[in-house]
Amino acid sequence: MSGELGRVRQMWHLLEPLHAVLYYAPEAREEAAALGYAVDERWPGYFAWRAAPLGEAGEAQVVDTFHSFSPAMVREYVPAVWSVATPEAVLAARTRAVDRTYRGLLAEWTDGPELAEIATLVRRAAEAADVTGRPLAAANAALPWPDAPHLVLWQAATVLREHRGDGHVAALAAADLDPVESLVSFAGIGAARPEVFESRGWSADAWTAARQRLGERGLLRSDGLATEAGRVLRAEVELRTDQEAAGPWAALGEDGRLRLVELLGPLWVAVLGAGLLPSETTLGIGKA
Repeated sequence: MSGELGRVRQMWHLLEPLHAVLYYAPEAREEAAALGYAVDERWPGYFAWRAAPLGEAGEAQVVDTFHSFSPAMVREYVPAVWSVATPEAVLAARTRAVDRTYRGLLAEWTDGPELAEIATLVRRAAEAADVTGRPLAAANAALPWPDAPHLVLWQAATVLREHRGDGHVAALAAADLDPVESLVSFAGIGAARPEVFESRGWSADAWTAARQRLGERGLLRSDGLATEAGRVLRAEVELRTDQEAAGPWAALGEDGRLRLVELLGPLWVAVLGAGLLPSETTLGIGKA
C-alpha cells in the first residue's frame, strides 16, 4: 500500500468507531425503544438508523446498498421498520441518540474548541466527497447540517463512511464477488472468524455454496482459507476501495489531515475505551 493510500486507510480507522458507536450505544437503544422498535436485538434499530436517509427504502434497495446482508435477513426488518416510525421520525431520533451518546462519551470535548475544529475539518472532507453513484453517501450528504459541532462530526463521519462503503461495494462487484462470496473471501484472509459473519444472516448452505464457487475459481482452499490468488484478489479490492475513498481527504491537504489525526486521537481512544464496540467485526479493521 502506498503512503497516500495508507493515510486514507488511517482516516477510516480513526473515524469508523465515531460513526459505529451509534449502533451499540444504550442511548440509541432507548431512542429506538421510544419509537416503538424492539430492542432485545440491535437489528431493528440498525436497519432504521442506517436506511432512514434513503426515505422509505424497500427490501431491494436495502439489499443492494447494505450489500453484505442476506436478502432473507433484510426481509425480516424492511420495509416493516417504516410501519413503526417514519424515516423523518427515525432521523430526528437518530440525532437525539448521537447527541446523548457523544455528550456521554465525549463530555470532556463536546463544547470545546478542539471538537469544533475537528467538526470543521471533517465536514470539509465530507463536502468534498463526490457522491455520484453512491446512494448511501448521497442520501446522508443531502441531509441538513446540524448546528452543534459534535453532531456535525457524526454526520460528516457518516457521509465519509458511507462514501467509502459505496466504493467498496463497487470494488467487490468489479472483482466479481457477490455479497456472500465477499464475506467468505474476507473470512478466508483472516479478517474475522467465520462465526462473526453469521450476523449477516446467510444460511450454512449459502456459505458452503459460496465456498465451493470460490474454490472453483482457485480463490479458496478446501479448509476455507484463501489461496494466494484469493489473497491477491482481496488485496486488489482493498486497494481499489482506498483509491475510491481518497478524494475527500485531498481537500484537507496534508497539513489539515495531520492536524485532524492529532485531534481525533483522544476521541478515538475515548470511544474504544468505553467498551461498547465489539473487538471483532465484519469490517476487519486492523487485519485487512
